[in-house]
Amino acid sequence: MGRSPVSLSRLKLGKLKVVRRQLLQRYEHQPFVSCLAGLYGCQWRRYQRAKAQPGECCCSRLECSCFALLIVTFILTLIFLYFWSEAQNDYNDFDWFNFGNLGFWFPWSVVLLVVAAALFTYIALLLVLAVCLLSEGQRLYLHWSHKIGILVTLSFSISATAVLSDVWSKEWTTLLLSFQVTAPFLHVGGVSLMTLLSWPIALHFFRMNKRVRQVALLSLFLAVLFALYLVPLGMYSPCIKEKGTLGPAPTLFGHRGAPMLAPENTQMSFEKAVESGGDGLETDVTISYDGVPFLMHDSTLRRTTNVHEVFPNRTDTPAAMFTWDELEMLSAGSWFLQRDPFGTASSLDVDEKNRVRNQTVPTLKEFLDLAAQHEKLVIFDLRRPPRGHPYRDTWITRTLEVIHNESSINSSQVLWLPADQRSLVQELDPELQQTSGDHSSIEELQEEHIVRLNLHYSYMSQEQIRKYSSVNISTNLYVISQPWLYSLAWCAGVHSVTTNALHILKKLQRPLFLMTPDEYSLMWILTDIVSAFLITAIFIFHWWRERGLPFWSGSRQVNENGPYSKFRTEASEVQGIRWNPLFFDGPSPSRDLDLTLHVPPMHGFPVPI
Repeated sequence: MGRSPVSLSRLKLGKLKVVRRQLLQRYEHQPFVSCLAGLYGCQWRRYQRAKAQPGECCCSRLECSCFALLIVTFILTLIFLYFWSEAQNDYNDFDWFNFGNLGFWFPWSVVLLVVAAALFTYIALLLVLAVCLLSEGQRLYLHWSHKIGILVTLSFSISATAVLSDVWSKEWTTLLLSFQVTAPFLHVGGVSLMTLLSWPIALHFFRMNKRVRQVALLSLFLAVLFALYLVPLGMYSPCIKEKGTLGPAPTLFGHRGAPMLAPENTQMSFEKAVESGGDGLETDVTISYDGVPFLMHDSTLRRTTNVHEVFPNRTDTPAAMFTWDELEMLSAGSWFLQRDPFGTASSLDVDEKNRVRNQTVPTLKEFLDLAAQHEKLVIFDLRRPPRGHPYRDTWITRTLEVIHNESSINSSQVLWLPADQRSLVQELDPELQQTSGDHSSIEELQEEHIVRLNLHYSYMSQEQIRKYSSVNISTNLYVISQPWLYSLAWCAGVHSVTTNALHILKKLQRPLFLMTPDEYSLMWILTDIVSAFLITAIFIFHWWRERGLPFWSGSRQVNENGPYSKFRTEASEVQGIRWNPLFFDGPSPSRDLDLTLHVPPMHGFPVPI
């Protein structure tokens, strides 16, 4: 049974519409563009070209908002990643802080760094894909899964920064100090990035047909560029100094020994510090219930001993409330192998691991005798016993008894840090080197006969260090474990530092970053000149290449002979559709039907099939 004439006509017209739509869609099979669109918008099968005409917006309002949000997320994620990577000096303190609050050990600092790096990499790749698509003149379409990923990353960056600002606010000082070392290299990186961005900026600048958009785009680009060019004028770093003005390297105090090589505040840890070439030893002293001064930093024994095994009902009892016989029953080293706080336990051989397990809580006498044997300086913080302790009011004099009568150390080797009863201590032993942890005026320090300051590294100031040094007051900064921070202290004229990484810092022969003012000026001026030359060349190249582009008057095209005439629809492909028996089973359309199609210029929007 044959088809009716009406059905045949409808079938012919339907097939004709399919052909027309297929021709007008103009699918791209270029591997590069298809890959970009697939990664950014998950359009993998084949990419439908969606060119943006000169002067038109690159995408819809929603996609413009997503692109702006992508840029903001990139900036905030970069700031957080830089912030936390520079805070690496205090990772150990951060992890122990969480241990004290959560009750279990976990390397949160490293996990946070890995997550931040992964999210930044993801956002950076999305931004690169977007810029590449715009450089190819393509319209943006961000897949919904990426939009969710951007929101998750943005939320993570904001919340993590807010929490750390509240809990770990001192790290912002570390961030500011890091600029004194990294700013020259950040300047070069920023200028290089703006130079690369000048290519798509120039391309879109010369395509735009509206003067307002051109001025806005160029003004924003130049404002950021010139700000980067002039940043070095406001930069300060103690490591930019004339040749011959660098002082000696700061001497090194082992913070609780060598805690990266052995469990902190143990004899093995202090022996490792001596072997690594430390000039001094630092520790913390608590007095037992029966009057034996011993080494312990925390107020309890939970973190650095196996008190939970030996005395399970006294894990939160103050360490000073244990007798010395009870303290001798504890292991002070097994926790080091279990938790591996610095990730260095694997470097120990079998004998050293067995020795670690056998470490006990040392007394102050043992610590002082070790320092005396190797002629090392010592500095310790003395904790006052809690209320109800037999030695709560005599803790200072009991400690002095150990120094004078029980140990073999010379008083001149002791940097006396406790501020309580300082006048009495000076009267009893004037040879002790009085050390203060307060950032006081010179007059106040001289009145108390202070010869050394023991300050957190956040107080690092070349001007202050010089001022104190002028009246023979040296400066010790704690705790500095990263080479870049040690380099900064070296350049600033610090006399000594307390460190966890004694074995690493001892190997530094010179600061990581050190140059003369002339060298630095040449560096940033040359960078700016090269960048300005390349950016000018890029704009000139695009101006020359775009001279043949279509000129637009309203929505009418005046000239189509330019090199970018490919942005218009190639109507020659669809103006005449030849007879094809695949679509027509009737008479030839050349005799019955005029199939010439007059196609308006395409604007790159997809046409559904």
